[in-house]
Amino acid sequence: MNKKILLLIGVALLFFYIGRNSDKISTQNNQSSTVAQASTTPNTPLKPSHTNQSNAILRAFEQQQSDIPVQGTGQIIKELADDNNGSRHQRILLKLPEGLTILIAHNIDLAPRVDNIQAGDAIEFKGEYAWNAKGGVVHWTHHDPNGRHPDGWLKHQNRTYQ
Repeated sequence: MNKKILLLIGVALLFFYIGRNSDKISTQNNQSSTVAQASTTPNTPLKPSHTNQSNAILRAFEQQQSDIPVQGTGQIIKELADDNNGSRHQRILLKLPEGLTILIAHNIDLAPRVDNIQAGDAIEFKGEYAWNAKGGVVHWTHHDPNGRHPDGWLKHQNRTYQ
């Protein structure tokens, strides 16, 4: 009689273990095939991005990573005053398709200033992402005169700035 009870308990534990692990495997498979979700609203899917690079920025933000090469498109929120400490930088606030706000810091000592910026305009960028709590900064949006860093750029109204 004790052997039967032990066998039943063993089988019940086996089914419990299998059921629990199959949920984990199923969840892992589902997460890899869905759009990334914002950490502030874990059960709300984000809008699909225009590029995988925009998702790379979102992942870098969520994981607080920096020095990540990125490329994407955003909508201009507004142009801020230039940063004139050290190398001069044109500063542009962008909203990405996923809703994340980032700052573009475009070195205007090495590249031309982006002309005719207006809120609502689309702008494409290629540069390097650096994390901060406000959404992050994309810099290196210009050529490297020393050839030691990948060249970046900004594209606005069919013109490339680098």
